[in-house]
This record gives sequence, structure tokens and C-alpha cells, in this order.
Amino acid sequence: MAERSLLIKNGTVVTATDHYEADVYIVGETVQAIGRNLNVNADEVIDAAGAYLFPGGIDAHTHMELPFMGTFASDTFETGTLAGLHGGTTTIVDFAIQTQGSTLNAALDDWHRKADGHAVGDYAFHLGVTDFNPETRKEIKDIIEKRGVSSFKTFMAYKGALMVDDRQMLGLMEETGRYGGMVTAHCENGDLIDELVSQHRAAGHTEPKYHAICHPEIAETEATGRFIDLAWQGNHPCYVVHLTCEGALNRVREAAKRNQHVNVETCIQYLLLDDSLYEKPGFEGAKWVFSPPLRKPKDQAALWSGITQGLIHHVATDHCPFCMDQKRMGQHDFAKIPNGAPGIENRVELLYSEGVAKGRISLNTFVDLIATRAAKIFGMFPKKGTIAVGSDADIVIFDPQAQHALSVGTQHMKVDYNAYEGWQLQGKVRTVVLRGTVAIDNDLAKIGKGFGQYLARAPYNRPLIGEIAKGAKQPPVYQ
Repeated sequence: MAERSLLIKNGTVVTATDHYEADVYIVGETVQAIGRNLNVNADEVIDAAGAYLFPGGIDAHTHMELPFMGTFASDTFETGTLAGLHGGTTTIVDFAIQTQGSTLNAALDDWHRKADGHAVGDYAFHLGVTDFNPETRKEIKDIIEKRGVSSFKTFMAYKGALMVDDRQMLGLMEETGRYGGMVTAHCENGDLIDELVSQHRAAGHTEPKYHAICHPEIAETEATGRFIDLAWQGNHPCYVVHLTCEGALNRVREAAKRNQHVNVETCIQYLLLDDSLYEKPGFEGAKWVFSPPLRKPKDQAALWSGITQGLIHHVATDHCPFCMDQKRMGQHDFAKIPNGAPGIENRVELLYSEGVAKGRISLNTFVDLIATRAAKIFGMFPKKGTIAVGSDADIVIFDPQAQHALSVGTQHMKVDYNAYEGWQLQGKVRTVVLRGTVAIDNDLAKIGKGFGQYLARAPYNRPLIGEIAKGAKQPPVYQ
């Protein structure tokens, strides 16, 4: 039986390097041809006149169904990836978190049970290492080479639950580095934070704003510098997740002076929101309680500059939503507010509206930030992250003229508030194609539960080629 074909005509293709008018011809799941006025017959034709064609967005930092602080993130792999598709994100990289005392493979098995047969969009995994020891060390090689997970997250905070010490960090860097893995880190000084929390609790401070006060810029700055130095000591690649502030960014700048490359991610909320939101009356500020917290306007300015200077490579979301009833677990103790907020559905449109439409970044930089660089860093390129012959046909048809407002009433994320309620945006996702199939069209979902496929990834700095089957346990194909 012949594979189904799709022709997208008259659009403007935008990649991280190019910007041109062309038709895109798709056969099955991959791009077959790109050119002006393609003379082909297709089963379906979409006229994209006046619209941009972007590669499907990649959000390399999400937490679907995460068990955390006595509850679970409210988005499942089904609802969260579907919400992402509505907003132009076709692939996520979620975090399989090891339970202390258990194995790394058990964590991966657990996350596969949550995602396989449920996700609507495509997905891959990082592995969160909370207990690195001689036994878990033995698992690293097969996890990279046979299970397609080449990035490993560590926490420098959440002492007693997720945090690892520097010796464990060094050991993990050494072992993953042997097989093409890379360590990523949540950079905050856990001891400093715990001490500040104890002091403010003892003083009777309970409001949400004390979460931010107990996670100061210096805690992130110190830990970021320490993580970078540990990587430098062993000549290991590294990736800083959700960098938020000027001080931490300056540690990245200092590393560049010694010719060290540091992969850096920030999140859309840190570019657009600031810590004045914690001063909202009552319990309202709990909506933005996550770690690290929102910073000051000067930090927003530093992050935008970091993007234009090439120091920040990916804009993710750290999507980890909790409904307000869940947040109220910390109504009388800020330290018990579940840390996390929604964002996967809004990231692409927000970055276009606040970045491209306002002249802060170029179209090519925008595509690099939402898709291409993450695909390259995390072993998914060129299968994902670009529009090219042979790549997966993950394409966002984007109307740059459409104006709309963000609201909890129209969102698809499974949470009872929107962190950007009422924001007026320039530019909107019109149609989303995932592996050659129209997934979203004018806000209507055309695919459902189980359409998403697991993506086994290549080792760090090696391109992914060939086909990766759903749920594949064989090594990824790389060159």
C-alpha cells in the first residue's frame, strides 16, 4: 500500500539558518522534496500562503505526571503532549527520575509505562540521577547504547530527596563521558536554601514570596559556577538547565574566557515574568512558585542579551503544572507549595510575540531556540529540529499576523490557571504536522492518545540518522 502524501504549498520555510519561499512535499512520515512550485500529486494539499513553516518545536525540559512534594504534576503524557502540539511543540524530552535506593533502569521503565501508548506527541527521556553508586554506575553504558538515553540530570538542591554531592557528580560525569553521555544540572546551593528556609519558618514567615527570598540569586550563581568547574576539571560536556539570572550567566561568560563551552537553557517564564508577581495579595503568588524562582527585571535583560551573544542555546518551559488545590498544600507554609507551573502550550507563541515581533531576536534565532539547538545538543538532529529532505515531517504552519489572547478558558493544559492570563500575542499556530500527519488544525486535534512515538537518542555531539521504532530498545543509529 502506497504511503500517504501531503503537499504544503506557498509557505515561507524558516530554519535556524535559512528563510525562503517554498513548497514542502511529504511522503509517509518524512520530507521528500522542498522547492518552488513543486509539480507533484498529493493525497492532501495545504495552502500556507502568508504563513511561516517552522520545524516542530522541541521542549527539552518537561515533567509530565511527576511525583513531587506529596502530589503529582497535573498533566499526563496524553494531556501534556497534546497541549504542546496545540502550541507548536511536537517533541518533548521528559525527566525519568530515579527513586533513591532503586535503579536507573527502573526509573526508565516507570516513565515508559506512563508514556508508551499514551503520549500524543513524540517524546524522549533524560534520566534524573539521585543515587549514583557502584551499582548504578554499571547501568550507564547500556542506558546510553541500548535504551537511547544520553543525558543525565543531577540536582544540586532538594537535599535528602534529589540532591547529589560533588563526588557523585564527578563520578557520573566520568562514567557517562565514556559512552557519549552528558550531565545536566539544576544549579542551586541546596545547603544555603535549606538554611534560609529554616530561618524564615522559625520567624513565622509563611507567604509564597518567601519561596523566592529563600532561593536567592547567589545560590544559583555559586552552584552554576561549581557545576561548570566540575565539568572543566574532567573536560566533560555539560548543560545548565533553567538558568535564570545575571550572576549565573556571568559564570558562563567566565567559562568562555578559558575556551570552555557550556550548553545553557533558560525558560520562557524567566524571559518574560519577574518576582513582583510574588507580591500579589493572598495566595495568588503561589502560581509562580517554582525553582529557581522568578528574578528581577535586570535578570530578564541579561537573559535576552545572553541569547543574542550566543550564551543561551535553548528556551524550554520546565512544564510541571499543579492546580491551585494542590498548591494550597502550602497555604500556611511556603516550603510546602508544590514547585512548578504550566507553559508547554504557550512557549512558541510567547517567544515569537515577545522575541521576533518585538525585534529582540531574528526568525532564525527563534527557530534555533525552540527546536534546532535542542535537537543537536540532545542527539535528535537531523531527524528532528529542522525542515530538510529526509527529516521527520514535523512542521508548524504559523500565522504571523494573527492576534490572540492567552487564557485558562481556551488552553488545553490540564491545570486551572494560565501563568500569562490575558497576555495579548502577535502570531499564532495555525496547523501542526507531526511525522507527516496533520495533528492540529485551527485549534482542533486530529490525532489522539498513543500517536506519539518514543525517540531513542544518539550520544552527545553525534547526529541521529535512520528510523527509530516506537518503544525501541535497540541502540540508536548514529554516525
